[in-house]
Amino acid sequence: QVQLVESGGDLVQAGGSLRLSCAASGSIFSSTAMGWTRQAPGKQRELLGYISSQGSTTYVDFVKGRFTLSRDNAKRIVYLQMNNLKPEDTAVYYCHTLGMSPVFWGQGTQVTVSS
Repeated sequence: QVQLVESGGDLVQAGGSLRLSCAASGSIFSSTAMGWTRQAPGKQRELLGYISSQGSTTYVDFVKGRFTLSRDNAKRIVYLQMNNLKPEDTAVYYCHTLGMSPVFWGQGTQVTVSS
């Protein structure tokens, strides 16, 4: 029903920026809330934030001021803009749906921040 494909992960230096993209298939995208979650080696998954179908956003405290979620419903893409990256941001980043059972996940994209 829903297919999600992340892209944009890369190796960057501390202080740099990346924009991750999540391309979605399915006719329900424009009415579906979307989230971004990351997982670093040896750590639990961390929800970063989510964006409603109308574009309102919610973030966890530790990314406020650095990360920004946005979406383009016409293109069926959700974005995660990440600025002032730190080595602790190194992780696999996933986009996913919210408010549905089951939750649909992308395959993830690797972000590595060097020091």
